[in-house]
Amino acid sequence: MAEPLKDMYHEPFLRQFAEKVHTAYIDFDIEAFINSTLANNWEELTLKERIRRISVTLGTYLPQQYDDALNILYAIDETCIGFPYLFFPDFVEVFGQAEEDWMLSMNALERFTSKSSAEFAVRSFILRDPERMMNQMEIWAKHSNEHVRRLASEGCRPRLPWGQSLPLFKRDPAPILPILEILKADHSLYVRKSVANNLNDIAKDNPSIVIDTARRWIGNDLNTDWIIRHACRTLIRKANPDVLELFGYAKGDAEVSLITHASLSSEPKVFSIGESSELRYVLLIREGEPVRIRIEYGIDFVKARGQTSRKLFMLTDKIVPGGTRLHGARIHRWSDLTTRRHYAGEHQIVLTVNGVEVACDVIHLKESNIDS
Repeated sequence: MAEPLKDMYHEPFLRQFAEKVHTAYIDFDIEAFINSTLANNWEELTLKERIRRISVTLGTYLPQQYDDALNILYAIDETCIGFPYLFFPDFVEVFGQAEEDWMLSMNALERFTSKSSAEFAVRSFILRDPERMMNQMEIWAKHSNEHVRRLASEGCRPRLPWGQSLPLFKRDPAPILPILEILKADHSLYVRKSVANNLNDIAKDNPSIVIDTARRWIGNDLNTDWIIRHACRTLIRKANPDVLELFGYAKGDAEVSLITHASLSSEPKVFSIGESSELRYVLLIREGEPVRIRIEYGIDFVKARGQTSRKLFMLTDKIVPGGTRLHGARIHRWSDLTTRRHYAGEHQIVLTVNGVEVACDVIHLKESNIDS
């Protein structure tokens, strides 16, 4: 199994970073910084807790004047690039909330986001002063740097993974929409992915807003069309009739089903966590005109307390002639991931076409035998 992401923060990493700081600030106490960071239940801390520990400890050993501390970080940030340096914008979140430091913090977030990402750090500023911060995000949406433009969208996602919750935007995403309008045809795929993910977040609480937006945007620009398609993925999976119609997916009616035959089988029926199974499916599409179909399989994963949670996996999305017989196979690996842990028990597997279940099977997952 892969090493936990949090383990990238270890003594050698902290030492090489501390030595960089020392080159810009001769009074920086390298050993005290490292020892303080690694003290007090370091091994038990989560990834985000370790990031916060580093930024808080950094604040202890840098000058107490905020702008002086930022200038030291500015002196070394060109050599501190990548995911591990998320504690740079986190430092701004922790120490830059004072009213008199507003512009200092905005400039720092704008600068640091291209080195790692400030998408998590901006959220506390949004919660403290939504109107002011969203005005700033709108300014960033017009920035020449794609990392800054992405920050404008990613930072205000209502359901950003790992990010602080923004319940105000779950209730009413209206303040987000002007930013997405600016970015809806952005030439950067990096930015467009964020816009699509933001809209997908909104769709989980306010689907009608996303559907209305998709109807307004569709057909005017290829980049925008890509965003709309990706943004509506959750609504497509839920077989929202308005979205299915918008994208031309076929549907059955009262007299003729879209699928006239469907079967799904999974082998073996009993196996252990860490092993693989093979899924096989057969579909027969109704006679008539060509139809657009999206075929997925879903697994109702057993959770720690015995409840289940479904995850869908794409098989194919295409236009096929009426009367087509489709068949295929997929190997599914049941190994634990950083984002999903498997638990023993009965798991239902379903086959869906345009969001509608058409066949199912059941397997039994056992605990792995680590001694075998």
